[in-house]
Amino acid sequence: MTITEPGIRRADTQPVSRYHTIGIGAGPSNLSLAALYKNVTSERLALFDSRPGTGWHTPLLYPGVRMQTGWMKDLVSLVDPRHELTFLNYLVTSGRLYALINSQFDSLPRIEYERYLTWATERLGVVNFGAQVDAISLTDEGFQITVDGVPAAVSEHLVLGVGTRAVRPAYLGGLPAERAFIADDLGQRLAALDRTAPTAVIGGGQTGLESVLRLLGSGFTDVRWLGRNQWFRSIDDSPMANELYRPSHIQYLQGLNRGKRRQMIDDSRYSGDAITPGGLRALYQANYDGFLSLGQFPVTLLPGRDVQTSDLLPDGNIRLCCSTSTLPEEHVVRQLVVAAGREHVAAPFDDDLRERVEVDDDGDLLVEPDYSVRWKGMNGHKIYTFNASRYSHGLTNAGLTQLPVRAAIVLNSMFEREIYPIADDVCAVRW
Repeated sequence: MTITEPGIRRADTQPVSRYHTIGIGAGPSNLSLAALYKNVTSERLALFDSRPGTGWHTPLLYPGVRMQTGWMKDLVSLVDPRHELTFLNYLVTSGRLYALINSQFDSLPRIEYERYLTWATERLGVVNFGAQVDAISLTDEGFQITVDGVPAAVSEHLVLGVGTRAVRPAYLGGLPAERAFIADDLGQRLAALDRTAPTAVIGGGQTGLESVLRLLGSGFTDVRWLGRNQWFRSIDDSPMANELYRPSHIQYLQGLNRGKRRQMIDDSRYSGDAITPGGLRALYQANYDGFLSLGQFPVTLLPGRDVQTSDLLPDGNIRLCCSTSTLPEEHVVRQLVVAAGREHVAAPFDDDLRERVEVDDDGDLLVEPDYSVRWKGMNGHKIYTFNASRYSHGLTNAGLTQLPVRAAIVLNSMFEREIYPIADDVCAVRW
């Protein structure tokens, strides 16, 4: 569903629209902001997204893929459980409440979460899809965004929710695209692959696991799963680990110096940057079922292999050259799927605004506790960012666990009053 505000500029003779707040990207972070925003102000907000329509990691969605967060951590419930866009209201409205409850899922189907986001997006009515933001500039009137080369809108404040994109390692270059591709392309390439040929999946995270499971479920009999770490790590979902995903811990991190904060965040990364235990269990059980049928395991797990380079051999096979903890290794396969993680997408600031924005020694944006970006000459206009503050706000930076909390903090800052209290005092842990 594409919403175009009256007056949005599509030609040089037409005026640009004015908003109080513009959000770049219409993923869960900015949808959460828009949902809370609509209940507390009559000011105008618009989201701009380059996608043609709603979706959330759509190429990676298929039956059996599960969420890594609980259903209560939706767009609004943690700060406004009576909001009309709760996940519970979505279930009641869609008539699927009892069917989902009685299915007794340990983890919610990811396809269900995407449908929830679509439902919420349609009710918000503030998203402009198919709008590629080429540039963000600072003018006398505020932030101006250019869409498809044409000035489109101006706002007092800007919220970045541009998300991530799949990493394409250098070793994919020169390999046949129909047999060597990223996990996002697996769905469209799957039918043309040889199910009996040696097939590598590179990447030891959740997407790597889901790619292996998809191949296994499609009848592939020789899958090699390569990961850089010394074992395929499962998420620490213990009560103590979950304390890291609370407002009180985010607040605690703000009081640490940058070096200590970075060390603590790196030390705790496997509470989120890892694999769901249920997914690993499903793989081991399906692999054992395959062993009973084939006399050998259809999936071979190869941890501790860091793929460095690749070669296309004369017979059309692909040779992968890996470093290990001991000697280098080579693996020859016919086809490969790469799930090497995701990287942050930089905001399309123009040169002037980019020079004003302050960054740290690693080139990352300097983000304040209220998720505002530190920059020169703001004159009352603020830039906020989601998904780009890992080493200032911890592992909740890019995850779904604190969506409404982050949005509430931004709204409190933007309107300079406590619209949503962020209380988290009942905690047994003293950081």
